[in-house]
Amino acid sequence: MTGKLSFEEGASINKPLLFCGLNYKYWEARMKIFVESIDQGIWDSIENGPFIPKLKKNGSFITKPWSQWTNEECKMAKLDCAAQNIITFALDTNEFFRISKCKSAKEMWDTLKATHGNINESKEVRTRSQARRKRRQN
Repeated sequence: MTGKLSFEEGASINKPLLFCGLNYKYWEARMKIFVESIDQGIWDSIENGPFIPKLKKNGSFITKPWSQWTNEECKMAKLDCAAQNIITFALDTNEFFRISKCKSAKEMWDTLKATHGNINESKEVRTRSQARRKRRQN
């Protein structure tokens, strides 16, 4: 095979596809499938943010102290850690450092999407526009 591949890893059900900054939409779709195959709760953490147990106090909700979390609440909170681990494992060094300061899997995902998601869409729109112009000229 000639030319540089966009992804260094092949297909695997045990390892996420490595993202090197190219073909974001493809990587995004593959990552969603990969993560959901492990646990739907992990994907929920990526889409909606980490689970943070709350406590009702004086009519309003506050963050529950860690020492008071139930086993189920601990399990739910760990889903974000698992999501962060999967995302960081699927990134090359440059992309890793782009999201390394993020505090949650959602923040990581949103940062990657903001950085790469619109770039690919813009290129697609430009390519379609150029193709339409060429058809009109012919």
